Amino acid sequence: MTDDWRTDRIGAALRGANPTVLRRLESGFAAIGDVQFLPGYSVLLVDTPHVQRLSDLPKSKRLSFLSDMDRLGEAVERACRGLDPAFRRVNLEILGNTDPFLHAHVWPRFDWEPADVVGAPVWLYPRDRWTDTRFRLGPQHDALRQAIGSELDLLRSAG
Repeated sequence: MTDDWRTDRIGAALRGANPTVLRRLESGFAAIGDVQFLPGYSVLLVDTPHVQRLSDLPKSKRLSFLSDMDRLGEAVERACRGLDPAFRRVNLEILGNTDPFLHAHVWPRFDWEPADVVGAPVWLYPRDRWTDTRFRLGPQHDALRQAIGSELDLLRSAG
């Protein structure tokens, strides 16, 4: 598969061609992150192309997006807690400084993180963490993908 989906992540998700998508949610798509230096990193992608900010959405859709962000955050928390006893917490962020579409980051945090970044924003990690092929999403993350997806399903059922 080519990486063409990366140039239009939302359009690719709508077409069923974004391989990072874990589940379709009410307001968008739960996707696992391209990099996994913090295993379980996930992203909520809005399902409306060309929406850049939360405030671009009608109020009901904003609330739906925030609810889906909460659901994805809880799913990542449950999955990571079950897979790694050093799991600490989840950080949720809506930034929009680089990618021009509405999305939310879900970052699991762990006790094994280096002391100089464990209490800092993820964005302060060294650049090589973002580009090192050791951390690239791949088949080694299948169990993690399955765990997060299963937790999303359980949370949907719990209503």
